[in-house]
Amino acid sequence: MATTNLVVNPHEIYQLGDGREDQIVVEKRLPPESGRAYPACLAGERHCPPEDCGGIPGFYDLLEAIRDPAHEEHEERLDWVGGGFDADAFSVEEVNLRLARLQRRRGKAAGKK
Repeated sequence: MATTNLVVNPHEIYQLGDGREDQIVVEKRLPPESGRAYPACLAGERHCPPEDCGGIPGFYDLLEAIRDPAHEEHEERLDWVGGGFDADAFSVEEVNLRLARLQRRRGKAAGKK
């Protein structure tokens, strides 16, 4: 099993200084399927922290506040995340939509060169 550390947004590290890195684990390499767009996500777990939440410590503070209706920042934090946030949610479809947008941008950028 190969493990690759990937800095998902290098500007975030520069802007926020929280140094967050996400880890991608390559469990198996498969031959490419004809007609399938790559890169592609096949599976995953858990939602990533929202942008600008304060890194990992801020993420845990956010989860604590939105999960506890008696927390003094519950309403404010819940509004900030748009009314709800499920840290355990993960959508392969959403990830693949985002990857497809990146692939289209890469294709446009390659065409400009």
